[in-house]
Amino acid sequence: MPLSLPNRPPSLGGRTRPLRRLWSWWRRLSPSRQDRMATLGPLLSVLLFLAAIVAAFWYLRTEERDREVESVKRDAELVQQQIRLRLIDHQEQIVLLARDLVTRTIDREQLVGQAESLMRNRPEIVSLTWLGQQRQVVARYVSPDLVAAMPRLGTPDSTDSHDAPRLNATLAAFSDASTLRLPVYSRPFPHENRLIVFQVHVPLIDHGNFAGTLMAEYSIDKLLRSGVPPEVSKRRVISLLNAEGEVMATTFSAASAASAVSRQHRPSPGLTYNVPFAPVDHGVTLRGEGHLTSVGLVGNTLFWMVLALSALTLWMLFGTWRHMRRRLQIQGALVQETNFRRAMENSMLTGMRAMDKDGRITYVNPAFCAMTGFTEAELIGRLPPFPHWPPERMEESSRLLQQELAGRSPAGGIEVRVQRKDGTQFDARMYVSPLIDPRGHQTGWMTSMTNITEAKRIRDQLTASHERFTTVLEGLDAAVSVLSVQTGELLFANRTYRLWFGGDAHWHTLLAGRPPKSVDELSDAVDGMGGLPTAEMDDSSADAREVFSDVQQKWFDARPRYLQWTDGRLAQMLIATDITARRRMEEQTAHQIERAQATSRLVTMGEMASSVAHELNQPLAAINNYCSGMLTRQRAGTLRDEDLVSALEKTAKQAQRAGQIIHRIRQFVKRSEPQRQPTRAADIVDDTLELAGLELRRRNVAIHSYVAQRLPVLQVDPILIEQVLLNLLKNAAEAIDNAQMPPKRRTIELRVVPRHTPEMGGVIEFSVTDAGPGLKEDVSQRLYEAFFSTKADGMGIGLSLCRSIIESHQGRIKAENLYNAESITGCRFSFMLPVGTAGDSSKPSETH
Repeated sequence: MPLSLPNRPPSLGGRTRPLRRLWSWWRRLSPSRQDRMATLGPLLSVLLFLAAIVAAFWYLRTEERDREVESVKRDAELVQQQIRLRLIDHQEQIVLLARDLVTRTIDREQLVGQAESLMRNRPEIVSLTWLGQQRQVVARYVSPDLVAAMPRLGTPDSTDSHDAPRLNATLAAFSDASTLRLPVYSRPFPHENRLIVFQVHVPLIDHGNFAGTLMAEYSIDKLLRSGVPPEVSKRRVISLLNAEGEVMATTFSAASAASAVSRQHRPSPGLTYNVPFAPVDHGVTLRGEGHLTSVGLVGNTLFWMVLALSALTLWMLFGTWRHMRRRLQIQGALVQETNFRRAMENSMLTGMRAMDKDGRITYVNPAFCAMTGFTEAELIGRLPPFPHWPPERMEESSRLLQQELAGRSPAGGIEVRVQRKDGTQFDARMYVSPLIDPRGHQTGWMTSMTNITEAKRIRDQLTASHERFTTVLEGLDAAVSVLSVQTGELLFANRTYRLWFGGDAHWHTLLAGRPPKSVDELSDAVDGMGGLPTAEMDDSSADAREVFSDVQQKWFDARPRYLQWTDGRLAQMLIATDITARRRMEEQTAHQIERAQATSRLVTMGEMASSVAHELNQPLAAINNYCSGMLTRQRAGTLRDEDLVSALEKTAKQAQRAGQIIHRIRQFVKRSEPQRQPTRAADIVDDTLELAGLELRRRNVAIHSYVAQRLPVLQVDPILIEQVLLNLLKNAAEAIDNAQMPPKRRTIELRVVPRHTPEMGGVIEFSVTDAGPGLKEDVSQRLYEAFFSTKADGMGIGLSLCRSIIESHQGRIKAENLYNAESITGCRFSFMLPVGTAGDSSKPSETH
C-alpha cells in the first residue's frame, strides 16, 4: 500500500534543517508523483538490502573461486612435469636400446627380451617395434594387455581401414625421424577406435646413415593414470585433450570414487587450466579441473528467510504499483482520447453538423465553420431556416431538411448549394447518418458536408474533354475500333469505321489478323495492378499489318494494341488507315526501278560494246581462217580426212565460244522480274568475272579474286547482284585506266568473305579494291545521288541503282579510300548481304 505522510512537518527544532528542505520538496510534488515516491521508497530499501546480501555471497564465492583456480594451476603443472620426466626417462631407455642395436650388441631375440622387461616396469608402453630403413618390421614385441584389447592389431604397413590413422601417424613420425635424426613423437591416434596411443620413433644411425627407427607405443590412458600422483587424482580431474579439444583420457572415474563433490557437480568452465603436453606436442594439452565445495551459504536458513520476506515485500509493492499504473494508464488514455478527438475535429476537412430530432443544431466542428464562414456561437442552437441556406433556395433546402429528419436521405448523399457569410456560394455533398447515444437510443442526426465545387468543375471539364476527344476520333480519316477481349463485342467504332465496315466486329478481327487472346491465355502476361499486358503478347500487338480487303478493294495499315477500357475490362484497340494510294505509288516506283535496272544493264553493255566486238572477232576470225585453209587444201588435193575432221572440230569450238558470249550477254541484259533464289557466292563471282573479263582485258587491268570456303547460301536475285558487282568492277577499271596508273597499280582485288555485325548478324561481304586515284571528298558526299556522275558521258544512275538493289536485299553498301600515311593508295567498294538459309557450301576459288 502507498505510504501516507502527515500534512505538517514534525517539529524537530532547528537541527532538522535538511528534513525541512526534504519536506518542502515533497510538498511541491504532484499527488501522482507523491504516490509513486511513496511506493518506490520501500522498494528501494528492500532492493538495497538484497543487493548487500548478494554482494556478500558473490564476494565469498569469488574468493573461493580464485583460491581453487590457483590450486588447479599448481596441480596441472605438477602433473605435466611428472609425466614429462617419465617420458624423458623412457626415451633415454629406448635410446640405449637403439644404440645397442646399431652397435650389434644385441640381436632381435635379445631385443624382444629387453622389451618385455622394459614393459613390465613401465605399463604405459604397450609395444616396441624395430623398423628397418624401408619401414619394414624387423622385430616387434606387444604387451599382453594390448593383444587382449586389440584382437585385430595390424602391422605398420597394414592397409585396413581401421588402421588408417595409425598408418598415417607412423608414416609422418618415421619420415620426421629420418630427416631430423632425433627422437620424434607422433600424433595420438585410436587403435580400432578403442585404445588411444601415441608413438616415439628413435632413429637408428649406423655410421652416419639412417638405418630405421626403434618405435615405442604409449597408452595415453595408462600414462595418465601412472603419471598422476594419487593425492592429485583424489582432489582433481586430470584429462588429456587432442588438438580438436576432444578428451582422450581422464582420471574422472578415480576422482569420482574419492570425492563426493566430483560425483554431484560438473566442473565449472572457469575452474579449468590447460598446459601443453610436452614433449608430445601436436596440439595435445593437459587440463586440470576444479570444483567449488562451499554450498553452505546458499543453504543457510537465515538467507532463505530474508529472501522470502524480501520476495513477499516485492510482491506487495508490485501489486500496489500495478494498481497505480492501471489508474494512470486509464487517466492518460482518457486525456489522449480527448486530445485525439479534438485534434481530429480541428484537422479534418469535412464539415460535421449534429442536430436533434427537432432540427436544432447541437454541434459543429471547425471545418464546418470554416466552410460557411459562421462561428460556432452563431450556429449552435439555431432552428431552420439556417443562415447558410441561400435565399433563392429556401424552399428546396427546407424540403431536403424534412427528408433528412425523416430518415429518407439517399445513401449516396445529396448535392446542395451552401451560402457563406460573405454571400458567396459553393456546391457541397451532404451525407446523413443517425446519431446514437451510449444507451443505443437515437438522439438526432449527424451530417457530414464536403465541398465539391472543384471536383464538379473537373468533372465538367472531363465531360467536355471527352466530347472533344470523341469529336476528334469521329473526324479522323482512319478507322478506330475497340473490341472486348472477354466477350468479343465491339465497344467503340468511329464514323470512318462505320462508314467502311458498318458495325460488324468481324472486320476488326479480320484486320487484326486473328481474334484477341482470352483472359485465361493472358493470365500470365497481364499486370495485376493495371490490368494491362506486361509484355507484347503476339506479333499483331507490336507490329503493323498491311491487309487487302476484297470488298472495299483497298489496302489497310492495321495497328492493334491492348488497353484497359473505362469499366476495367481488357480490350483491343485497332487503328486502320487506308494506304491504297501509297501501295500503288510503291508499285509504280518498283516498276520504274525495274526499268532503270534493265536500262542500266543495256548502258553497261553499250559501254562494253567494243570489248564484246573484240572478243567476238577472235572466234569469227579463227573460223574464217579454218574455212579458208580447208578450201585451199581441198582445191590443191592435199586435204586428208583426219585433217578435215580436226579443222572442223576447231571450227565448232570457236563457234561454240562465240555462241556462249552472245548467250551470256543476252542473259544479262534480258528484262525480267526480280526472282530471289538460293544462290552460291562463287557462282555469282564466276559469272561476273566472265562478263567483266572483256572490259578488263581491253583496259589492260588485272584482277585477283578470292572466295572464302564454306560460305552459306544467299537468298538473292543473282542477276541483280551480278549487275552490282559488274558495275563496281567496271568503275574500278575505268578509274585506273583514266588515271593512266603504272602497271604495278593496274590491279583489282575481289574478295568474298563472311562477317558478323551487331546490326545485321551474319553477313557475306563482297569487296572490290583498286589501286586507282581514290574518291575526292566532294564526290564521296554525292556518290549515290541520282543523275550525278564524274564521267562526261555518264548517266549517273549506276551507283544509285546499286544502292537500291543492295538495300532491297536488306544489305548495306559503302565506299572508302585507302591511305598510306596521308596519301591515297586506292579505293574500296564493299557491300554486305544477310545470310539466308543454310545450304551447300560454295567451292573455294582463287584466280589471278
